[in-house]
Amino acid sequence: MVAVVAADSGYERATAAGFEVDLVVGDLDSLSEAARAELDDRGTAFEAYPADKDATDLELALDAALRYAPSAITVVGGRTGRFDHAIGQVLLLGHPKYSGVELDALLDDGVVHVVHGTRELRGSVGETISLVPLHGDARGVTTAGLLYSLSDDRLAAGSTRGVSNEFVSDRATITVRDGVVIAVRAAGSTTA
Repeated sequence: MVAVVAADSGYERATAAGFEVDLVVGDLDSLSEAARAELDDRGTAFEAYPADKDATDLELALDAALRYAPSAITVVGGRTGRFDHAIGQVLLLGHPKYSGVELDALLDDGVVHVVHGTRELRGSVGETISLVPLHGDARGVTTAGLLYSLSDDRLAAGSTRGVSNEFVSDRATITVRDGVVIAVRAAGSTTA
C-alpha cells in the first residue's frame, strides 16, 4: 500500500499531479479555501494544528507517515523561499526517529538520500554526489562505486570532505557504521 500524506498546501500540488491524498496535516495556513472545501467533499482525512506549534508541517507529515509503518518515505517539497526552513528540512530528515525507514527527499534543486547503515543508489557515470554528515561526525563510512572511495573513514561534521564526489559505476553503495549521512544529488537524478 502506498499512502500519500500532504503537508498543508502540498495537498493541492499532490492532487494536481494526479495523486490521491490519504491525509493532510499542518496548520492549513497555505491551503486555499477551494482546497479546504474539496477536502470535505472528498472525505479526505486531515489533522489541523494551530499556527503556533513546535514542529513544522513537514515534521508533522513525516510523523504521520510513520503511522502507516512504511519501509520507505519520499518527501516531495517545493521551494521554501526561506533559508531557515531549508536548513531545518534537511536536518529533520536525519533525525533518529526516521532511521527505521529508507528516506529520500526531492527538495528545491536537489535529491537527498538519508543513509543510516547501508544504502545502494543508482546513478550515471560522472554524476556528482556529495556526502554530508548530519548531527555530528559520521564514522565507519565506506563507499563503493564512487571516484573518491572511503574505507571505514570519518566524515567530520562541518567538514567539506565528502562534497563533489562522482559515480564511476551505475551503482554506488554507501555504508555508515555510526551516525547519519545525507547523499545529495542534483534534481533530475535517479532517486533509488
